[in-house]
Amino acid sequence: MLFSEQYFNRRVGQVGSIEVICGSMFSGKTEELIRRMRRAQFAKLPVEIFKPSIDTRYGDKEVVSHDSNSIPSTPVNHSSAILLLSSDTKVVGIDEAQFFDEELPNVCTQLANRGVRVIVAGLDMDFQGKPFGPIPALLAIAEHISKVHAVCVRCGAPATYSHRTTESANLVLLGEKESYEPLCRYCYHTANDI
Repeated sequence: MLFSEQYFNRRVGQVGSIEVICGSMFSGKTEELIRRMRRAQFAKLPVEIFKPSIDTRYGDKEVVSHDSNSIPSTPVNHSSAILLLSSDTKVVGIDEAQFFDEELPNVCTQLANRGVRVIVAGLDMDFQGKPFGPIPALLAIAEHISKVHAVCVRCGAPATYSHRTTESANLVLLGEKESYEPLCRYCYHTANDI
């Protein structure tokens, strides 16, 4: 598909982009999202942060990191609402992207094509070690990708897996340290008898 210069808003020098911050639980994804959004606020850019409405672990209208840093956010039920609620925004942040519907990559593309900088944070793998939700498609279309790592709680190596410590087989289980632990590849496979 060909796009005109006007479509990309190049007359004013603004071209949008998609950035993805991914990794395991406890790796600092939300912390990095908050850091980037605050830098945009310091630059006096209009920003808006969204999260899935199912994520109420720390509060309904805030994105909160495991280190208790927070920033106001808007909870939404479907990714299409992001397009409606970000009309005059220059930087859009999206947390817990793995819980959004499969339309999220299309929403992010539309925003970037309008000249918006889109910063997305989410788990790249579920507790079974499989690609999670819309994250793989977002990784394919992103201009910038940051894979962050936790520390394996069993051996101290870089952790890339979110090992579930409870018996639930549900794909989505909101939880913290009582339900998950970050593990390296070796410790994850050992813990799951793979």
